[in-house]
Amino acid sequence: MESLELKKDKTNKTKSYLMMLLALLLFIFAIDLLTVAMSNLNNDVAENILLATRNPFVSLFIGLLMTALIQSSSTVTASVVAVVASGNLTLEQAVPMVMGANIGTTLTSTLVSLSYIMNKKQFKRALSAGMLHDIFNIFTVIILLPLEVSFGFLSKISIAIAQFFVPDESYSGPIVYNKVFTRPVSEWISVTIDIPFLTMILSVFLVFAAIKILSTSVYKAFVINSFQNISKLIFKNPYMAFIYGTFFTAAVQSSTVTTSLVVPLVANKKVSVKKAFPFIIGANIGTTITAAIAAIYKTEAAIALAIVHFLFNLIGALIFLPFPSMRNIPVILALYMGKKSVKSRFLGFAYVLLTFFIIPFLLIYFSND
Repeated sequence: MESLELKKDKTNKTKSYLMMLLALLLFIFAIDLLTVAMSNLNNDVAENILLATRNPFVSLFIGLLMTALIQSSSTVTASVVAVVASGNLTLEQAVPMVMGANIGTTLTSTLVSLSYIMNKKQFKRALSAGMLHDIFNIFTVIILLPLEVSFGFLSKISIAIAQFFVPDESYSGPIVYNKVFTRPVSEWISVTIDIPFLTMILSVFLVFAAIKILSTSVYKAFVINSFQNISKLIFKNPYMAFIYGTFFTAAVQSSTVTTSLVVPLVANKKVSVKKAFPFIIGANIGTTITAAIAAIYKTEAAIALAIVHFLFNLIGALIFLPFPSMRNIPVILALYMGKKSVKSRFLGFAYVLLTFFIIPFLLIYFSND
C-alpha cells in the first residue's frame, strides 16, 4: 500500500516537473511574442503609450490597476519588461508602473482575508494580515517614487548595474535585442495575425497562462508539503521568515500565492501579524525573479528594469526589516485597520474598491482629459 502511494507521489511530481518545463518555455515564447508585437505597433499607438506614461503618477496607477484586474504582478512586470525591450517605453516611464504593480498584487491577500467576514475575531486578524502587504508596498512607494521622479534614483542605479551585464551596448539610441530561440515562431505568428494589437493581447494572455501553470506546478511539487511541515520553523525569527518568504515566492513565481498562505495562519492564531511581516517582505523580493527571466533579451533596458524591480523591493526590505521599531509601524497600522473594519465590515470592501479600482481609474481618466 505504501509503495503504491510512493509511486503515485513520484508520478505526480514528475508531471509537475514536466508542467514546470513547458510553462517556462511558454513564458519565454510569450514574452518574445509580446516584444515582437510591440515593436510592430504603428507610431500613433506607440505615441499614445508614451503620452499615457509620461506622468509618473498616471504610470504608477496604470501598473496598480492592471495588476488588480488580472491579479498577477508577475504578468504585468514581465510584460512591461517586454515593452521596454521593444523600444516603445523608456526605462524611466516603466519604473512607476512596476511600483504600481507591486501595490496591485497585494489585492489577493486582502480578498482572501474578506472570506473570514462571518467570524469577527478571525476576520480582524485575517484583514490585518492581508492589509500588511498593502501597507508595506504603499510605504515603499511613498519613500521611493519621489526620489525616482526627482533624481532618477532607481533608474540610474539600475542602468549602472546593467552595464556590467551588457558592456558593449549603448543605452541611448535604439534598443537592439538578441534573438531568442522562439523568435522564428514569434515572427511567423505576428505576420500570420498581421494585427499587432491583437498579437499583443494574445501574448499578454499567454504570459498570464504560463505564470499560472508555473505557479501551480511548483506549488504542488515543492511548496505545499514543505510549508505545512515547517510552518513553526519558518516564523521562529524575523530573518528566518524573510529567507523562507523569498525562497517560496521565487519557487512559485507569485507573491500572491505565498502571502495568501499566511492569511489563514494568522486568522487561526497559528502565527501573529508581527511574525508574519518579515515573511511578506521576503515574498516581495522572491517575486522579482519573473522580471529577471523576462530580461533574457540581454538589452540594457530590459535588464535595468528587472534590476529596478529587485532594488525597489530590496530597499523596502532594508528600510523595515533590520529595525524592530520600523517593522512595528506597518504592523500597528494593519492591526488598527483590522480593528476598525470589524466594527463596520463595509470598510473592508470600501478599502479594496477605493485603493485598487476607483482611485486609480479616476486618476487615470481625469489625467487623460
